[in-house]
Amino acid sequence: MTATSFTTSGGKAITIKKPFYQQTSISIEIDADTSIIWALLTNASDFPRWNSTVTSLEGEIKKGEKIRLKSYLDKKRTFKIKVRELIPEKSMVWGDGQGKRIFKLESNPDSSITFRMSEKIGGFMYPLYAKHLPDFDESFEKFAADLKKEAELIANTKI
Repeated sequence: MTATSFTTSGGKAITIKKPFYQQTSISIEIDADTSIIWALLTNASDFPRWNSTVTSLEGEIKKGEKIRLKSYLDKKRTFKIKVRELIPEKSMVWGDGQGKRIFKLESNPDSSITFRMSEKIGGFMYPLYAKHLPDFDESFEKFAADLKKEAELIANTKI
């Protein structure tokens, strides 16, 4: 299952629903160095401090490692996710049997960074559980806004 291109910007998420999958995407401009953003995205123990969508994250965010994530969307469930791909300060892919989330960082001419995140969930069994999935748009918007706020706060205190 591959993710399609990102079609959103400005911190507003968009979800596309098809018969056998759904995909939520978001992008936002962040005025901070790639290294700051990357450090936030790969420090598992610090995630719940700055990210209001994550209540806990255990494990190491390294290629091939498994992490255990709890989200405010489903407080009773622990998502067991494998870090499938990781290119430092560029991109990362997390996934489980139902889907995968892609994170990308892209440099802009004005020295800002575009953060992109997309998650595709689906498969043959998707129609059976689709109606039980929460709306991910708000969660993606909170995630992106929290990342922007924390990265820019760190960047501005380094000046």
